[in-house]
Amino acid sequence: MMRSVPAFSASSFVLLRRLLAVFALATLAACSSTTEYDETAGWSANKLYGEAKEAQAEGSWENAVKFLEKLEARYPYGRFAQQAQLELAYVYWKAGEPGSALAAADRFIKLHPNHPAVDYAYYLKGLVNFNEDLGLIAYLNTQDQTERDPKAAREAFDTFKELTTRFPKSKYTPDAIARMNYLVNALASLEVHVARYYFKRGAYIAAANRAQIALETYPQAPAIEEALYIMVISYDKLGMQDLRDDADRVFKKNFPNSRYISTGLERKTPWWQLW
Repeated sequence: MMRSVPAFSASSFVLLRRLLAVFALATLAACSSTTEYDETAGWSANKLYGEAKEAQAEGSWENAVKFLEKLEARYPYGRFAQQAQLELAYVYWKAGEPGSALAAADRFIKLHPNHPAVDYAYYLKGLVNFNEDLGLIAYLNTQDQTERDPKAAREAFDTFKELTTRFPKSKYTPDAIARMNYLVNALASLEVHVARYYFKRGAYIAAANRAQIALETYPQAPAIEEALYIMVISYDKLGMQDLRDDADRVFKKNFPNSRYISTGLERKTPWWQLW
């Protein structure tokens, strides 16, 4: 015998709808509770900038990045926007994000080429690359010093050169010039280091060519003394007497008391202590 299905009353349907509505609200509340809370919601540009400056003062670089990014995104045309863009380059660098720092500096230079602080953007860009490849010292600690190209050092030099050329009276220019002098010697020393590397492995043609590159590219660098000496002994090993004699004549004329004459390539001091 089949049982009849009980009929729902109107009041039962009303109750069911209310229960479903409560369930839906509870589900939405649970979902919203999993969404990350943004403490900066509703903050003014002034508030965001103030918090960013406070974070920088405390060395809290990640928080500084967060506040400046939100400031730039929410108030792209406000009076703090340009300053936020410039400071982002600095805080990215301090936060250990050199790639983002370079991108931010480039963007500021492109968007605000006539800004009074654009010289600082160039200087900061140079600093990021300079510190990224202080690194030239690390070349000498690797097994094969011919493998890595000192791209960051060259880019730092080019940026500092542009700064000193475009803004000769900038307060950052004297330091940029000092760093350029360091980089010239560092890059020359690297070329000479690679030339020495080739010579000690019997690759005399490669050694002479690399020393020649150093001589032609960085003629005023202190490392040129060793470059000329490597050319002399490389040509001697190759039996190229005319080239050897020419290099030896230039070497002795410019460095008559060179320590390489008595010590050879056995160096007692690291290259960065040459000057």
